Amino acid sequence: MNIILKQDVELLGSKFDVVTVKDGYARNFLIPQGLAVAATTSNMKVNEEVIRQQAHKANKAKEAADAIAAKLEGLKLQIGAKAGENGKIFGSVNSIQLADAIQGAGYDIDRKQIHLSDDIIKELGDYEATIKLHKEVSITVKFEVIAE
Repeated sequence: MNIILKQDVELLGSKFDVVTVKDGYARNFLIPQGLAVAATTSNMKVNEEVIRQQAHKANKAKEAADAIAAKLEGLKLQIGAKAGENGKIFGSVNSIQLADAIQGAGYDIDRKQIHLSDDIIKELGDYEATIKLHKEVSITVKFEVIAE
């Protein structure tokens, strides 16, 4: 029996895939659990339209991420932190402070999108962070930790 998956099913396929399974598996498990629908002619047309719309949305999201990446390229940020005489920071600098600095520069970036090259920054100096804007678009931003 041919079915259209409504969700990712492990060892079977991804969402919107058309797969062939045994009749009992489809009728007794996949369809009642809401994981799939029968691959009728009308369901196939609906599935093709949904795939086309998803591709369009994904393309727009990638274009938006590319535009933000172009604006962020070359951005140099400064993050102030309280530090001792020897350059050690009281506490540490993390992705939250970096996200606040980026938002202060006028860009809306979530802290979960930021990956610091050094997990914990405890000294003054220059560092880099990778910002993942889209699954295919990421950019490296340089920032400097300075004493307040």
